[in-house]
Amino acid sequence: MSAPQSKAPLSAAAPLLEIRDLRVSFRSDGRHMTEVVHGVSFSVAPRSTVALVGESGSGKSVSALAVMGLLPAESSAVAATSSICYGGRELLALDRAERRALCGREIAMIFQDPMSSLNPVLTVGTQIGEVLRLHLGMSRAQARQRTLELLDEVGIADAVHKIDSYPGQMSGGQQQRVMIAMAIACEPRLLIADEPTTALDVTIQQQIIELLARLQQRREMAVLFITHDLGLVAQIADTVVVMRHGQVRETGPAMAVLQQPQDEYTRALLRCRPVLGQRPARLPVIGDQLMLPDLIAVPDLPATLASASSAGVLDAPALPAQARPAAVPEAAPLLVVNHLSKHYQLRDGWWRQREFRAVDDVSFTLARGQTLGVVGESGSGKTTVGLMLLRLLKASSGSVLFDGRDLLALTAREFQPYKRRIQIVFQNPYASLNPRFTVGQILLEPLRIHGIGDSAAARLAMAASLLDKVGLPASALQRYPHEFSGGQRQRIAIARCLTLQPEILICDESVSALDVSVQAQVLNLLKDLQQELGLSYLFISHDLAVVQYMSDQVMVMQQGRVVELAPADQLYRQPQHPYTRTLLAAIPGHASR
Repeated sequence: MSAPQSKAPLSAAAPLLEIRDLRVSFRSDGRHMTEVVHGVSFSVAPRSTVALVGESGSGKSVSALAVMGLLPAESSAVAATSSICYGGRELLALDRAERRALCGREIAMIFQDPMSSLNPVLTVGTQIGEVLRLHLGMSRAQARQRTLELLDEVGIADAVHKIDSYPGQMSGGQQQRVMIAMAIACEPRLLIADEPTTALDVTIQQQIIELLARLQQRREMAVLFITHDLGLVAQIADTVVVMRHGQVRETGPAMAVLQQPQDEYTRALLRCRPVLGQRPARLPVIGDQLMLPDLIAVPDLPATLASASSAGVLDAPALPAQARPAAVPEAAPLLVVNHLSKHYQLRDGWWRQREFRAVDDVSFTLARGQTLGVVGESGSGKTTVGLMLLRLLKASSGSVLFDGRDLLALTAREFQPYKRRIQIVFQNPYASLNPRFTVGQILLEPLRIHGIGDSAAARLAMAASLLDKVGLPASALQRYPHEFSGGQRQRIAIARCLTLQPEILICDESVSALDVSVQAQVLNLLKDLQQELGLSYLFISHDLAVVQYMSDQVMVMQQGRVVELAPADQLYRQPQHPYTRTLLAAIPGHASR
């Protein structure tokens, strides 16, 4: 393979990337094209960082995919009047091979969801090495050595062993680091980072941001950073571009936009974010976010639902009064976890094994109607604890007492009734909802399996009532998950959990992938449901501001162990453990508060 061509010098005065009047349309009904990006214009100077900010559906990612040439050719189109100019070259005028060569070498992109972007059947070393061999002409040995250096550079410990791991064997934070290593492998001049730290805890997020800053300085790289984290924007960006509904609403120097926003929408976004140290009764939300997309016509409701509505059944509560938990003294815990542990035996070479303690001697209690927040870095054992409570993972030792009975000691038949009483809301609603089921089928299936409701009409009415509880109309029953935004899908996932009338909800990073306005709506919803239904939450998150807002108590985990457990306000005001202080110090802008 011939040696790669050197990159042409660029003028420091000219923009590295210049987008003018970008208009992107998608085919919405098989025939007609609907414009979703309406005349977007902005530029990225060499060695600068531009933050593209906005809610889900604002056109941020579509604009970035248009730069990379990754929009689906069969269902999308960029207007002929649009211009995407990189280093003086019009990208839209290049053929497919020229575009691929340029983007692979000089423009790179980090995607939000690494598990969807990484090949699950290839090792991470193979995938990074493929980039190096394809674009830089390295041999396999050279590519492996450079891959080890890249893995070490992005902060993956024990790179010698991790290089031969598959994506499924790594935590979410580690997967994202692999994606970053792959993106910087060819030392691009422009890095497009699409929500690269959304699913990462604060300390790893800080490490990634510092890593990108070092790379940017050393390699004179420009960054187009797509995010909804306004605290992060203040830390990293030179320029901010605020988008909504496919249009640019405001642009300017980062500090000017964040401290003195001129546009009403920018001001609304800034108000939606929970602020560390402040616990209002409700978070402000942007009013029209709950409206369903209008690109696809809503079909008529089935006759059974219409008749149920006319009979007044839809006004009935989704949870019958007799199914609600009886009042108990406030001091009586609903859930008592004692010395819970999960250990794995890992192969270390051909003959040796070593023990990995994912969760080690964890104990806590959860009172009825209360929220216990669980924080810690990726790999600290937070999610493992939640999965063991549900018996989705088998505990190595310990006990989980629910109303006095040890769930871990029950047979499968004895545990069956408790499945209804403890439910989980997963982080990714895209993966946790069956794409082939309508929302109605998703909600009706658990009702039918567990024999809730006297008839099909009663179950349908109950499903519509649950949608109303989570802020969605009954017309959503006839639609599929892909027809909703991320925030709306998370509401559907919460409604599905409520079908079984649980007493405990385990929220596993349930708002981490949502933009700030949708996140505020879901947090308000969880607060409302807790007050109305007496729910208890185990709220797992890496976002310490969100955890403080939601929680009565906070448990801090590090390397599988509990290092601090205290009332939320006390822990944030006077953290006792050095690790807790490290987590708080890593929050963007915390030191300045």
